[in-house]
Order: sequence, then structure tokens, then C-alpha cells
Amino acid sequence: MNKLWNAVSDLVYMIPVVLSLPFHEFAHAFVSYKLGDPTAKEQGRLTLNPLKHLDPLGTLLMFLAHIGWAKPVPINPLYYKNRKLGTLLVALAGPFSNLLLSFLFSIFLGILNVYLLNHDLNGFTIALINIFYLFIHVNVYLAIFNLIPVPPLDGSKVLGGILPDQKYWSFLQYERTIGLIFLLVIIFFRAQFSMVLNFIASPIIRVVMKAGFGLVDLFA
Repeated sequence: MNKLWNAVSDLVYMIPVVLSLPFHEFAHAFVSYKLGDPTAKEQGRLTLNPLKHLDPLGTLLMFLAHIGWAKPVPINPLYYKNRKLGTLLVALAGPFSNLLLSFLFSIFLGILNVYLLNHDLNGFTIALINIFYLFIHVNVYLAIFNLIPVPPLDGSKVLGGILPDQKYWSFLQYERTIGLIFLLVIIFFRAQFSMVLNFIASPIIRVVMKAGFGLVDLFA
């Protein structure tokens, strides 16, 4: 029975992941396009369609370890007026979009909280509360995870926008090795890795929820 419940919980967890990751990748494509790069649009990535963005291995890891990634959006920094700044902005667009979604769902949760001041809880409102909480948590975790400076995550692209070219190219020479080691760490040290993510994510989640609830209170 516990195994069945865990499987159901994993499937429910995948709902906000599958819906949030396309928004994350769309944000990369959108910012790159606005900076003058048509590459993502030409390859069909300027879309919210999940099928265009989900990576098989990354999706499998999301199901098994609650950590994963989507297919990187193709970009060509040569189109940017300022190559390094453009690379940095495009890399940060994905994690920022997740924080934005987290804030949006904290507003939804705040609105629901105001509604429940004068109404009783029922099965539907309990389900909404759980879904909103899940969207908030998942998106904060996605933002943090993607900022880890390991290829192919966004954090490695952030380094490209910060480090001198020579140092960044030296880093990229070891990207496969670094990526493989990171993947093994996730697989064999899942509990410890999750603890670190929880430690970082918890205060961010509190801030996001406080901001969302505070905004609702201004108009309640």
C-alpha cells in the first residue's frame, strides 16, 4: 500500500514539474529571441509545449529522484550586441521564471486563504492548497537546482557570462567529466543532496510565500 501511495505521490509531483519546465525553457528562448537570436524560434523552442522541451533522462530523474532537467534551448550568442551580458541574461531567465511562477502560485494560495476565512474547507479546496504548495516548492527547487554551475545546467552558462573567455573554455574542457560526477552524486547521495537543497530552498520559499500573501493582503 505504501509503495502504491509513493507511486501516486510521484505522479502528482510530476504535474507541476511537467508544466513548469516548459515555462523555464520558454523563458530562455524568449529572452534570447528578444536579444536578437532567432535560433530557438527556428528550432521550434519558442513554445510552451512540454513535448518540445522535456529531456528523457532529465524527466526520468525527476520521477526517480525529484531532480532533473529539460533539453537545453539552443542559442547563438553571436547575435547579441553584448555577448557576455546576453549569455548571462539568457541563462538567468530560466531560474527567474521559476521564481516568478513560485510567487504567482503563492498569490493564488493567498487568495484561497482569504476565501477560506469565510468558507469551510472541502475536498476541492484541500486539493487546491496542496497543488499550490507543490507548485511553489517545485519551482523554487528548480530555480536553485538549475543555478548549480554544472553542465548542462543554467549555472554553467552563468559562468560563461561572468568568467573571462579563457577560463570558461578551460572549464568546458571538463564539462563531460563534471557532468558525469554530478550525476553520480545525485544517484548515490540523493538523501544528502536533497538535504542541501532543502537547506537552501526553505528560506527562499518562506520569503516568496510571505511576499505573495503580503500582496494579497494589500487588496483584501
